[in-house]
Amino acid sequence: MKKAIVTGAGGFIGGALTKYLLDKGITVYGVDINTDKLKPLINNEKFIPVEADFSKYGRLHELINDDIDVFYHFAWQGVYGAAFRDYALQLNNARYACDALIQAVMINCKKFVFAGTMNEYEMDNYIKADYFEPRYTYIYSAVKQVSEAICKTLAYNNNIEFCAGRIAMAYGENNRSMMLPNVVMKNLMANTPCKLVEGNDLYDMIYIDDIVGAFEAIGEHGKNMKSYYVGHRNLRTMREMIEEMADILNPRCELQFGAYPDVPSGVDYNSIDLDALYNDTGFECKADFKESIVKTADWLRREDI
Repeated sequence: MKKAIVTGAGGFIGGALTKYLLDKGITVYGVDINTDKLKPLINNEKFIPVEADFSKYGRLHELINDDIDVFYHFAWQGVYGAAFRDYALQLNNARYACDALIQAVMINCKKFVFAGTMNEYEMDNYIKADYFEPRYTYIYSAVKQVSEAICKTLAYNNNIEFCAGRIAMAYGENNRSMMLPNVVMKNLMANTPCKLVEGNDLYDMIYIDDIVGAFEAIGEHGKNMKSYYVGHRNLRTMREMIEEMADILNPRCELQFGAYPDVPSGVDYNSIDLDALYNDTGFECKADFKESIVKTADWLRREDI
């Protein structure tokens, strides 16, 4: 890979991937709705900022005239909280993901890589179920899955390689969401009792450095038309991971497991090929859990998230 496009280059994962690729000497066209978010990268001679909101995606082939190896699509509106309920917003994301794929074709990119979510595996199982009780997060998951499927279809019929990475629960510096890792770390640092589910099901959290390493590997070596689980090959329970987080940040903090009822997980890890990414690309998560938690907690403290 010598040149890449990254949409959502001002966001948490897109921004981290952009910096990672630049550090490896790869030229990156960073697409974002507001180039102010891209200022930290401007001084790198291999970085080309492209200001474009979703409504301008149809012109990306006019804004980028270069030989591009990989088009990474991370731009997505509404990735946590109340935005999960906004079906119109989520459905628009699907449309613009497809627009991005067609632009990759028009730019003559060699490969398109879609950023999916591990929650898509829930949808795989629920489609087969006779009955289930869907949470609002399933709107987000379902649209991700549909976007991946349509983009894959468009890619196949337009002769461009396609891969997807389905990301486990992400954490790390510059993640401003109030998802589980950030909430637990903030409570631990404030010595506030953590109200939790029982947490005995398998779970996975992946540090940002491992996420971007995985996506580089997918871009370089991922097999055409294949979707990969982006996470660890060996899993632990949520309880085990949170107990270790507490040992690292505040062993005295009260962990109230069972304060909330368990929500049955629709993810059957036995049905997921956790080794596929390693087998096809050689990538393996390498981040030290203690070190990554300390770095993330320090960032949360500095930013007062």
